[in-house]
Amino acid sequence: MDDKKDVLDNGPFFHGTKAELKIGDLLEPQHLSNYQDKKSNYIYFTATLNAAKWGAELATSQSKERIYIVEPLGEFENDPNLTDKRFPGNPTRSYRSKSPLKIIAELGSWERHSHEEINHMLSSLKKLSDEGKNVIYD
Repeated sequence: MDDKKDVLDNGPFFHGTKAELKIGDLLEPQHLSNYQDKKSNYIYFTATLNAAKWGAELATSQSKERIYIVEPLGEFENDPNLTDKRFPGNPTRSYRSKSPLKIIAELGSWERHSHEEINHMLSSLKKLSDEGKNVIYD
């Protein structure tokens, strides 16, 4: 019997947010979500810079957008909010975990999506909300 676990993704992994964190800090579940006014059961992260940029840009806070390089400290799974609902096959390499993520570094600079792209995404999310379809399965 082979006890070796399959690695879902080797990373590197990113977390986009507007929270100011320090190297060595832990991101953990059961804190207020970046996107909804509730505590999240999972901590979400990605292995693509593009998805991390969306995380930072769409977070509800008015603070500075940040992207951290993170290390998962436990098992993680595909994010069913994206992989099952919007992007079958997980091309965004989006994941979630009930275990903490350790902050390894912060990206010093990165190029934001254009204002047009961000406004289009916000409009699309508003439309989904208005239709009752912007649900995060957490």
